[in-house]
Amino acid sequence: MSESADRTTYLLVDGENIDATLGMSVLGRRPEPAERPRWDRILHFTQEVWHEDARGLFFLNATSGQMPMSFVQALLAMDFRPIPLAGTGTEKVVDIGIQRTMEAILAQGTGDVLLASHDGDYIPQVERLLDDGRRVGVLCFREFLNSELAGLTDRGLKIYDLEDDLGAFNAVLPRVRIIPLASFDPNRYL
Repeated sequence: MSESADRTTYLLVDGENIDATLGMSVLGRRPEPAERPRWDRILHFTQEVWHEDARGLFFLNATSGQMPMSFVQALLAMDFRPIPLAGTGTEKVVDIGIQRTMEAILAQGTGDVLLASHDGDYIPQVERLLDDGRRVGVLCFREFLNSELAGLTDRGLKIYDLEDDLGAFNAVLPRVRIIPLASFDPNRYL
């Protein structure tokens, strides 16, 4: 049995960050249902990228005492594990939960990580995972990724664009970004 068959890739989703970036930075408004990521495709990508078992952990801020139950049920149906966290109101509960999870993955001795976020708050954990020889990737809109986090590619961090690399959307998003000439498709703009 190969090493990859014995390992797990943990998909850690910073739901607030992905939703806020999509809404405020990409669309400039609240996303319509057809403009939201297809989380099943993202979990499938997680299984395929390093040919490992995948475990999707979707972190939600439930400090208000409310949970979007229809979304939670949809996540469960797609084999995600929703993790609704509550704090004092001043804590960044999702960030803290993901940071603690990355530390636990590091402590258990095996496991690779795909982080769905643009946030630089995870840099120390990402660095420690990379230093420990783990495969680590970030799923994001490349143009909005924290520049210090993006700078870790020379240490082995892989960056995957949610739209371009994963095809996580049913609709073409109105993004303005640098396009490598080799992947430029003029039909997208006609």
